[in-house]
Amino acid sequence: MAESSDSTSLDKESVSTTANNKREAHPDSSDSVTKKLRSSDTHDEPKTEITVPKNGCELYFEIEADAAEDKGSRHTMEDASVVLPDAGLEFPGKLRCAHFAIYDGHGGRLAAEYARKHLHDNVLSAGLPRELLDIKAAKKAILEGFRRTDESLLQESTKDASAGGWQDGAAAVCVWVLGSKVFVANIGDAKAILARSSPSDGSNNTSDGSTPIKAIVLTREHKAIYPQERARIQKAGGSVSSNGRLQARLEVSRAFGDRQFKKVGVIATPDVHSFDLTERDHFIILGCDGLWGVFGPSDAVDFVQKLLKEGLSVKAASRHLVREAVRERQCKDNCSAVVIAFRKKQ
Repeated sequence: MAESSDSTSLDKESVSTTANNKREAHPDSSDSVTKKLRSSDTHDEPKTEITVPKNGCELYFEIEADAAEDKGSRHTMEDASVVLPDAGLEFPGKLRCAHFAIYDGHGGRLAAEYARKHLHDNVLSAGLPRELLDIKAAKKAILEGFRRTDESLLQESTKDASAGGWQDGAAAVCVWVLGSKVFVANIGDAKAILARSSPSDGSNNTSDGSTPIKAIVLTREHKAIYPQERARIQKAGGSVSSNGRLQARLEVSRAFGDRQFKKVGVIATPDVHSFDLTERDHFIILGCDGLWGVFGPSDAVDFVQKLLKEGLSVKAASRHLVREAVRERQCKDNCSAVVIAFRKKQ
């Protein structure tokens, strides 16, 4: 989808980089909202605390996060989400670790659920730093964790031979917070958007004196129609049809699972980015393609920022965001969002 004009790409903010329906589904006439969306807005969100260095001192941040989901007009819910504010319990260390993710399933929910259960553990066991921050080692662990998860998922998917094995897949967008460093990894078309304020020199303040918030796209979509992905697919022996789909069926070019498409170019190698968390960073929105089909990056950031300024909780903001997407903006796909807020402590 086209980004709104006032959103900013990752490259413009000096963030370091390494190296829908995805298949057709049948709509359901019902437009019910899940119980999770209707639950109380006053429940406390999962929280964790981190410190961020600034001018020889330390800033203290509290991370609050929560998830919301709705199946839209689909028959079933194929997304899965993760909110782990303290994500290093089985691998303790000096570095505070938090993990958040959305897995956007297509053709079923099995791949999304499998990745939800296993990816973070695989990243930790692959060597995600727990004592001293090593950016190169962290990115290597994330890449290896994705590889191990997809490999074991594909093996698992062949066990039910009587049913032909799993045929479904899942896009993913994941965040790890290690100390004051944020790592973002994605495959497919799920996105992460950062809300960051402009430098506080007063020159760009709004009429009410507040600092304007900018939407920064932290991820790059992987679709078969994009030239770089198309070239890789064709080199692997696959084809991209006139409708932009791999083998005329699959829209995304990177995903967990999708066993039948692995030989024709589908991979589970993520883009991995990192940046230093600062006092200018307010929150991150993770969303499946259903959310971004009806919200532009800046539109979503403005929507959530308004709710948080009004005093609503992160839990409430995530649910209002999904409710707006499904009920008001007529998102017909599964819709999932995770809001991760960074609150400076005095």
